Amino acid sequence: GALLVVTTLLAYLSLRYIPVGEFTAIVMVTPLTVTVLSVVLLKERVVPLQWLLVVGGFVGTLVIVRPGGHDFGWAVLFPLACMACNSAFQLLTGRLARVDNASTTHFFSGWVGALLLTLALPLIWTTVASPWLWLLMLTMGVLAATGHFLLAQAYQHAPASTLMPYLYCQVGFAVLAGWVAFSHLPDGWTLSGIGLIVACGAGSAWFTARRKSLPVA
Repeated sequence: GALLVVTTLLAYLSLRYIPVGEFTAIVMVTPLTVTVLSVVLLKERVVPLQWLLVVGGFVGTLVIVRPGGHDFGWAVLFPLACMACNSAFQLLTGRLARVDNASTTHFFSGWVGALLLTLALPLIWTTVASPWLWLLMLTMGVLAATGHFLLAQAYQHAPASTLMPYLYCQVGFAVLAGWVAFSHLPDGWTLSGIGLIVACGAGSAWFTARRKSLPVA
């Protein structure tokens, strides 16, 4: 819960100083970090093809966001710290999934986050006069809670290294949301990147299912 709160805070701070494209590119290093750490900390076995699929998803992400390589000085520390906290959160969720059910993990994470934010509320509270803003915040909270619950469920059925390529799919959903909400149509490069991400995610699922179906020697 604490890691989730810190990750969200760092994401908001990052977007105050760094454009969305550059921020997304930095944070999308998370799957690569988690895959490496899953071998070291979770003792998971990763074969070369899985490494290739994860790298392919990362390349697809870069094709979509096409970061400009600007120098943001000290502000770049925010997305780097966000990536580190997010990696730790993903790994910890995977570790807890081995010893506890998804509902318990989701419950305690939510209450820890609620407690920390309640304690900080007197310091950061700003009056929200518009009912529309209240509705947006409520919707955001429901979606975030649902996403975390589904993540915990996923870790109970698959190792972290298998799930990581699917994390890239959020870039495709972000592009779709931008098109629906802001009429921002994706160009050819963006569609190519989405296609690469989908191919890597589908390839990872196929390879994992095939490995499970093979008889143990």
